[in-house]
Amino acid sequence: MTSPATGPVTSTGTTTGTRAAAFAGALERHQIALYLAAIAVGTLLSAVPGAAAAEAAVTPVLGLLLFATFLGVPLISLERAFRDLRFLAAVGVLNFVVVPAVAFGLSRFVATDDALLVGVLLVLLTPCVDYVIVFSGIAGGASERLLAAAPLLMLAQLLLLPLYLLMFTGPALIDLIDPAPFAQALVFLILLPLGAAALVQWGVRRAPRLHVAEAAAQTAMVPLLMATLLLVVASQLHAVLGSLGALAGVVPIYAAFLVVMVPLGMTAARVARLDVPASRALVFSGATRNSLVVLALALPLSGSLALVPLVVVTQTLVELVGLLVLIRLIPRILPDALPGGPSSGRRARSRDR
Repeated sequence: MTSPATGPVTSTGTTTGTRAAAFAGALERHQIALYLAAIAVGTLLSAVPGAAAAEAAVTPVLGLLLFATFLGVPLISLERAFRDLRFLAAVGVLNFVVVPAVAFGLSRFVATDDALLVGVLLVLLTPCVDYVIVFSGIAGGASERLLAAAPLLMLAQLLLLPLYLLMFTGPALIDLIDPAPFAQALVFLILLPLGAAALVQWGVRRAPRLHVAEAAAQTAMVPLLMATLLLVVASQLHAVLGSLGALAGVVPIYAAFLVVMVPLGMTAARVARLDVPASRALVFSGATRNSLVVLALALPLSGSLALVPLVVVTQTLVELVGLLVLIRLIPRILPDALPGGPSSGRRARSRDR
């Protein structure tokens, strides 16, 4: 028996490959239940003394998750995505024109509390550049286009966040913005995983048997996202619950942001005349925030702003639950344009391999 990609395949190799494919398919079919189970386990672990130390593992696990995600994006697709100026413009307008207006309006509900105001603005004004790529891909969004936009989004939020804080809160908070966490996130969550994925793809073309490693990384995506959810919840939930009275006011703000940004993202996609995968990606980009990076900005704050890190973490927890809803909802409200077509952008992108 032969495979066009790998040449001769033994019966043992075929059986192993079939079992791996079946396992990966089972993970994907049951992924929502698995993610909810991971959140439930994280909730239980959050009560364990010292659970907050799990925060140190979030970035490495997220980096591995993004590596597996990037590995599924053919480099030829990424090259085309960099030339998609219409999508890049739509992402920029949605995140840096529309979102600031929404964030300003929602932040008025906590404008009398400095810590709540700063936390809400910090997190809502910064678009996500990491796990949004993963969640968008699960929903059939154009992950390669979000990946192409990630460095631009990171740079733009670094430049514009101080300006928006100046406009919305006054000059006293500008000195609080440290560019280091943004630079570190760009390197460790985008450039290094992307470079590693490019090397593996290059190796597979020259040594097809390395495809086994590529397939293993793809199979690991669901477990890695489960680990990310578990670690975030386990490390942060206990602290949030301990200050729930003070934080209760921001929960409906974050929920409202998700609800409002879905139709606004869909409208932006229609105005930009994007295809279905790009439209789904745009909606996720507008709705998902850069909380894991912003948390590094918030942690050093003290005094009257000591609550800001927990305000940011609360957004993370609300958003994770919301994203589990969106990966089911978005494909239904933005269905494939062609009847009987592929059920997700991921299948369409597989033809680029």
